[in-house]
Amino acid sequence: MDIIFDDITSETLAGLEETQKQFWNIPRVTGGLINMFIKMMNIKNALEIGTSNGYSGLWIAKALKETGGKLTTIEYYEKRQSIAIENFKKCGVMELVRPLQGDAIETILSFPPDEKFDFVFIDANKRQYVEYFRLIKPHLTPKALIVADNITSHAEKVQTFIDAIDCDEEFQYEIVETPGGILVAYRGN
Repeated sequence: MDIIFDDITSETLAGLEETQKQFWNIPRVTGGLINMFIKMMNIKNALEIGTSNGYSGLWIAKALKETGGKLTTIEYYEKRQSIAIENFKKCGVMELVRPLQGDAIETILSFPPDEKFDFVFIDANKRQYVEYFRLIKPHLTPKALIVADNITSHAEKVQTFIDAIDCDEEFQYEIVETPGGILVAYRGN
């Protein structure tokens, strides 16, 4: 069964898919998987590292609309963040989204200790994935889910991240063969 969105969201996603390479967007299948994971796990607080033009954020926010959740999304480039905000508004999910603009590491470091997330999507600077993981771990709830993109397409750049997850006994993970590959890690306690 395909996900059925309203006409505006469907048209917006289709338009963004035409600029996928320009904005480094995830493939549609990854968006569908993320959307499904959020609904299956009844996610309430999601964090996205790497907003770009809002394509993946729309998949996340549409699922969060069903679960009653919220999305915090971080983008380094102000121009991309502006495009994403327009797309969130156009698709009726802006009230669920807290867009933050700036360096992801500095932004995560600014989170108060009690800010918690039960879902994190990572799709930003590949060499910094391991640092994102180390910084977000204290902000994860028990039973949290992490999804990271470009695991097979950028294998060398993300290897330290894979090694860190592999060595962490709190996480069970699998690499899923999507275009670019995703790592799905579940915090089991």
